[in-house]
Amino acid sequence: MLNYLINVTKSVAVAAIMIGLMHAFVPSVDGRRGLKILRIGCIAGVAAAVVMAVLKNTTKIIDNSGGAGMWNVRIFAVSTIALIVYYIFTYKVMKKDKGKLIFSIFAAILAGTLIWYALPEVLLYPANFSLNGASYFSTAFIYRLLGFVLGLVLTILIFLGAQAVGKRIRLETTALILNVILLINGFQQVTKGLQVLHAKRIVNGHLIFNLVRFTSNHSDLFIYLMMIAAVVIPVILWAKSMNVNEPYENSAEHRKIKAKWRGIRRWSTLLIVCFVVVTLNLTVFAAIANKVVELSPVEECEVREDALYIPFTQVEDGHLHRFAFTTPDDITVRFIVIKKPNSSSYGIGLDACDICGETGYYERNGQVVCNLCDVVMNINTIGFKGGCNPIVIDYSIENGYIVVPKYTLIDHQNEFK
Repeated sequence: MLNYLINVTKSVAVAAIMIGLMHAFVPSVDGRRGLKILRIGCIAGVAAAVVMAVLKNTTKIIDNSGGAGMWNVRIFAVSTIALIVYYIFTYKVMKKDKGKLIFSIFAAILAGTLIWYALPEVLLYPANFSLNGASYFSTAFIYRLLGFVLGLVLTILIFLGAQAVGKRIRLETTALILNVILLINGFQQVTKGLQVLHAKRIVNGHLIFNLVRFTSNHSDLFIYLMMIAAVVIPVILWAKSMNVNEPYENSAEHRKIKAKWRGIRRWSTLLIVCFVVVTLNLTVFAAIANKVVELSPVEECEVREDALYIPFTQVEDGHLHRFAFTTPDDITVRFIVIKKPNSSSYGIGLDACDICGETGYYERNGQVVCNLCDVVMNINTIGFKGGCNPIVIDYSIENGYIVVPKYTLIDHQNEFK
């Protein structure tokens, strides 16, 4: 449960903050037209995310061995261009009251790309819930579903809270804080794009390597920075609500003013509490959920000129076996083999999946379990693409051996960087 709560929060909480503030800022500048255009952009972003999730789960058009990375680079490129134009026209509409339509259009494009990048992985999570071969009413299924739903609820509350407080503070303050958050997020997206390009040897350089390494190792830092910037708004409003000096002519008007500020204080409190929960998710809950499970050791096998040879006799006991090959780039690529129950066939795949990366799998009570999200694999589906299953690799059967070509492991070495 905790893994899904953490992963959903980490994937979409920041996008919820930005889009919530945009729903406060854009209509304040361009009225109903701006809100309508922004919503169209958000709907388009959701549609694109759904299509991307389906393609990633059912085809080889998008996969973690390179396809998903390059798709993200394209998303980041569109997002960066939209952000630059958005900044230019934010200045124009705030200072000269010109270009509102273009401002709204590029705000919508920016919002759409934020959703497009954040949602696909989250949309794939439900595909993992029933992979344990158990009933949909099993405890494991219900816990996973509960964590997923709680993560979505938290995200929706952040969106509503950010929208509510953004409408209740000075327009210039909302614009400034939103622009700071968008700048931090834009910087992170650019470095993620450089990371993909660097991994593919499209860009190189010591500076780029250090920049990519820093942002990759401190990804949570950017979430904290954006939340710190966003929390300024509810804190200011909370402080103002404790010392209201608005003039009134009668007691009814006074009650109306007090009720308004009580509502502001509640929304501010809600958003602050949500930020606290996100912080707990990324720290305390993550430490609990990510207790290290010791993976079984890598076993030796026969390595010939072009392939690794694993005899049936080594893996016919029905338990999980882990093997590895070190590529010419000095990257250790792991893969697993397990004999399928009541069958003479084997489940073979990388010790990594499209969703959770290289965290690997371990055996628990005769079941194969993802080390990151605790999803239990249906052993009979290992070797097939989908959900949290191991990434599929090429292999063949020859004279009592499972033969795994070196090239297929080299092709997937980016999974283990």
